[in-house]
Amino acid sequence: MSEFLGRTRAVRRTYGLDEIALVPASATVDPLDVDLSWSVGSYRFALPFMASAMDSVVDVSVAAALSKLGALGVLNLEGLQTRYEDPEEPLEQIAGAPPEDVVRLTQRLYQQPVKEHLVAARVAAIVDGGGTAVVSITPGAASRLAPVAERAGAHIIVIQSTVSTDRHHSSRGRSVPIRDLIAQTEVPVMVGNCVGYDAAMALLEAGAAGLFVGVGPGAACTSRRVLGVGVPQATAIADVAAAREEYHRRSGRYVPVVADGGIAVGGDVAKAIACGADAVMLGSALARAEEAPGRGYHWGMATPHAALPRGTRVKVTRTGTLEQILLGPASTDDGSQNLAEALRTAMGLCGARTIAEMHQAEIIIAPTLGSEGKSLQFSQKVGQGR
Repeated sequence: MSEFLGRTRAVRRTYGLDEIALVPASATVDPLDVDLSWSVGSYRFALPFMASAMDSVVDVSVAAALSKLGALGVLNLEGLQTRYEDPEEPLEQIAGAPPEDVVRLTQRLYQQPVKEHLVAARVAAIVDGGGTAVVSITPGAASRLAPVAERAGAHIIVIQSTVSTDRHHSSRGRSVPIRDLIAQTEVPVMVGNCVGYDAAMALLEAGAAGLFVGVGPGAACTSRRVLGVGVPQATAIADVAAAREEYHRRSGRYVPVVADGGIAVGGDVAKAIACGADAVMLGSALARAEEAPGRGYHWGMATPHAALPRGTRVKVTRTGTLEQILLGPASTDDGSQNLAEALRTAMGLCGARTIAEMHQAEIIIAPTLGSEGKSLQFSQKVGQGR
């Protein structure tokens, strides 16, 4: 239902993940009987977790390690891993820089050109390490880098930018449409990011093998503040999922939706799945891993933008291993570890045995759910300086 901003401007009320809650079902399911698997094209994965294509989160070793755990790591093919023969030095510089120097430093470090031989080498290294090679490319670089990655053995290609559309207008010349890029690629091509029904439908009709949802909710992203653009994640996921369901009804082809950004703890994962996502993309949650290349820091893909940075470096602190964060056992009580068990338990309480059944869970608007009756927890955290 629309509300009004002023006398005539209709606006729509939207919701973030913190404003909703899941209602337990009248018949519950044993968490051990819950199946968390999902698919992209012909590939099936045990866990619905993808690590964000950020230099602070994924390198070759992390991508391979996540594959062995049943999840996916997405390597940024326009990041430090493909600009430097040895990316350890620039990673150390970013992690060690004082806050006032981070933007200028990242801008300088990311000026080094992407090298095609490093693109091929990194993809091949993931494959040789027994990993599923999922790589991310921006639309402008996709026609050049996607063939290189594909020849090197990439299993899935992600075309990703702040906002992706099938149609882009520019007086500077015609860009290559997403549908043409997909048609030229043999492996599944996932596309993002989008937040609306119409944009999602256009990308589905263009042949996308998966859709990423989210503009600006990530911990290190400042796009919403810098640009004023974005849609709260619960509404965005539900709108894109609605397009996916309609497209599935028309075409018979089911396309997974991935909630990208704003997913920090187990409850966020469960609510994103209930809103219609098939998997979630994790940034800061996995930047905390001991294996993460960010060394206890996290920064976004748009942080080093040469003219308009839309991200910042945030300190996340290493709290555990990749296995602890995804599969436990948890050593923290804040929901940031053992995300798989948290999701299984939530699904069981909602009576869902599969991801598809979780899409039918009852959702309510409950903005005080996280704070109701928790005054002692909050006062203790303040007293402990957390």
